[in-house]
Amino acid sequence: THRVAGGLVAGMVSVGGLTRLTRSGLSMTDWRLQGSLPPQTREAWEREFERYKQFPEWQQRQSMTLDEFKYIYAWEYGHRMLGR
Repeated sequence: THRVAGGLVAGMVSVGGLTRLTRSGLSMTDWRLQGSLPPQTREAWEREFERYKQFPEWQQRQSMTLDEFKYIYAWEYGHRMLGR
C-alpha cells in the first residue's frame, strides 16, 4: 500500500508540474467540491471560455483559441480529479 500511495503522490506531483508548465492553472473558473464534468457542448465550452476571459489569467494569454483553452482545461481537470 505504501507503493501505491507513493505512486499516487508521484503522479499528482507530475501532473501538477505539467499543469504549471502548460500554464493551465485556474483555467477552471468554477469548481464544485463534489466534482462535475467538463463542458459537453460547443456552446457550453464557449460560455466557459468567456467566463475565463474575466479572470486575470486571461491577460497572460489573450491570443488563446477555444481549442487551446480546452487543452489547458483538460490538464487542470485531470489534476483536480487526481487530487480528489
